[in-house]
Amino acid sequence: MLNFFMKRKILPKLLQDKRGAMSVIIASTLPVFLGGVALAVDVAQWTLAKRMLQRQADSGALAGVYGLSQGADHQASVTRDLALNTSFPLDGPPIIERGPSVGAYAGDGNAVRVALTTAMRLPFAGLFLPGDVRITAEATAALIPTGDVCVLALENTDTAGIFMGGNATVDINCAMVTNSVASNAVNTGGSSTVIASPIVASGGIAPASNYAEGTVLLPYALAQLDPYAYLPDPVIPGGNNQMRVQPNQRRTYSPGTYTSVDIKGTATLNPGIYYIDGGSFSVGSQANLTANGVTIILTSRTAASNPGSVAGVDINGGATINMTAPSSGTYEGILFYQDRRAPNDSHKINGNSASKLQGALYFPSSTIDLLGTTGMNINCIQLVAWRVGFSGNSTITNVCPAGSGSKSFAGFAVRLVA
Repeated sequence: MLNFFMKRKILPKLLQDKRGAMSVIIASTLPVFLGGVALAVDVAQWTLAKRMLQRQADSGALAGVYGLSQGADHQASVTRDLALNTSFPLDGPPIIERGPSVGAYAGDGNAVRVALTTAMRLPFAGLFLPGDVRITAEATAALIPTGDVCVLALENTDTAGIFMGGNATVDINCAMVTNSVASNAVNTGGSSTVIASPIVASGGIAPASNYAEGTVLLPYALAQLDPYAYLPDPVIPGGNNQMRVQPNQRRTYSPGTYTSVDIKGTATLNPGIYYIDGGSFSVGSQANLTANGVTIILTSRTAASNPGSVAGVDINGGATINMTAPSSGTYEGILFYQDRRAPNDSHKINGNSASKLQGALYFPSSTIDLLGTTGMNINCIQLVAWRVGFSGNSTITNVCPAGSGSKSFAGFAVRLVA
């Protein structure tokens, strides 16, 4: 063809003519240009598909870990999320791993890995390739510790979970957390003063003058897991003892089952587990109670049929109490544990300036009111209850003796880590 144009002297004439020269250039470069455009379209489609598939993997991994954080099945959480957020049909079942098999979080039970594959036919490359192009994406999300927590309100409705009133001064060297989704999940009132680092809520936290300068507020955060959910439901051993100490009496007791506790005098509890079968663990204003290495389990033999029969606690503000939790065993670090079947009643724990509490106060379905007294040693306590109230002067430094079994628990957040 070129010889034809040359013999006819057409090509030289075209090249001498500007318009003809341009026609030749366009004709010779057009296939390259069109090929480049087609390739660019393919790359754009591949990039978009890759990005959308990655978003699916990211969303699935986050959903899996959010499911873990709420005690749900991670596999079901991921599957449900993928069904709602699928942009492309998958080429084969997704890979869903708790404790990923690869990566920096391999074997970590708090991590979920999701790997996805899709097949796509590219318009231009498909003319030369024997089949579809395979596109892959994977993501790993994990629960990441965010700091020490020593106060947690499990309340998860639109009712405030933490409340402080009167002249309370709450100075806490750790985080306070509530799972409440209320617009103001932490309620402060009166002339109370709050210093904490930070205060966290699943709902909102309204600014207030009660928060001291430097108090960190973190609203709309992830709900926290119950750190003591692993504790077994109480099984009451045989026994029908009573613990009654009159004002001028001194008594020493051993672990076992007690149907009622009413301490008005001086009592010593030997180390071990005390099951309180109904009634109340009551300590009067003039009482003197020493209980080192003990766990008080507030329950009832009829808790299943009559939740209102579960025992409560009432420790008066004038009492002198010195109580520490065990340093080992099933109830390591647990000072009070109320049966989960209890109704949402309010329980009062207090003591005078010579008193000491060390360990966890665990009331998962009830409200704890801590009426702290200036000088009272509550440096090492953990409060986990349905709701938590402060109406006295409480200073919790959360500095626990080494080997005591008492310690704060970690707060966490959900993050993509790979």
